Amino acid sequence: MKVLELKGVEKTYRLRRFWGQGPVLKVLKEIDLDLRANETLGLVGESGCGKSTLARVALGLEPPDRGELYFLGRPFWGIPSKERRRLRPKLQAVFQDPAASLNPRKKVHTLLEEPLKLQKCPETQRQARIKELVQLVGLSEEILGRFPHQLSGGQRQRVALARALAAEPRVLVLDEPTSALDVSVQAQILTLLKDLRAQLGLSYLFISHDLPVVLYLSHRVGVMYLGELVEIGPRERFLEGGAHPYTQLLFSSVPGSGSRKKVPLGEPPSLLQRPSGCVFHPRCPEAEEICRQKSPPFKTLGPEHKVACHRRG
Repeated sequence: MKVLELKGVEKTYRLRRFWGQGPVLKVLKEIDLDLRANETLGLVGESGCGKSTLARVALGLEPPDRGELYFLGRPFWGIPSKERRRLRPKLQAVFQDPAASLNPRKKVHTLLEEPLKLQKCPETQRQARIKELVQLVGLSEEILGRFPHQLSGGQRQRVALARALAAEPRVLVLDEPTSALDVSVQAQILTLLKDLRAQLGLSYLFISHDLPVVLYLSHRVGVMYLGELVEIGPRERFLEGGAHPYTQLLFSSVPGSGSRKKVPLGEPPSLLQRPSGCVFHPRCPEAEEICRQKSPPFKTLGPEHKVACHRRG
């Protein structure tokens, strides 16, 4: 069952200048992907490729300029606002920096109680639910009386996760949730996420620039470059190095991958001057004339494995 789906999603922003309107940035272009029940879909790509913009669109925080977001089988922006408000709590997010996402003036107890009040949870049930949430993420009840600055980075991220779980969501969008943590703490949080997915039947859209972390947690992986999805498929295909030249470049940069490190040509192009044809061709060591002229369609290389490349398939 598909719990979340993006169909033909595009997102643009217009740069504002003090003398008038500026140029248009196309941050997302023709994104098609779906997330299934009790599944983790990982999205990987370098900084500036549009991952965080895609997260905001997937959360229903921003409408796409083209295409549609479907949540639990319903067109999110095509239903009445009252229905959207009812569905929105089932879409929750955990962000990169827990110190920035938690109000520093409020104790943990208050941070966890607020979403329960918004859901009109009775007072008699709230306290028991708060204790349950804290235990669910592996914390002791004594932290309820502390402020965020009195917690470690791992504890803060667990509190952020508990707050997201308060609404009993179906989907969690995890935007770089471990990149601000030490390696040992990262492993603990990733193990916790796996356990919660199995225990609560959650679905994750896991966004990161860290390919090993994405491969550890995900069932399927999508690779983004300059606002476009260039490859998507089962995790096993990426453990073998992937098919798209950009995916292979990412994989070769991972220490211990066993692949000879490959270096892309030049620097990433600006969104103000998107390349014609294949978006990766200016940096691709395998580019041919057709890559410069024509945008590649998605080709099916195997079960659920697709790649946008003229030289593959």
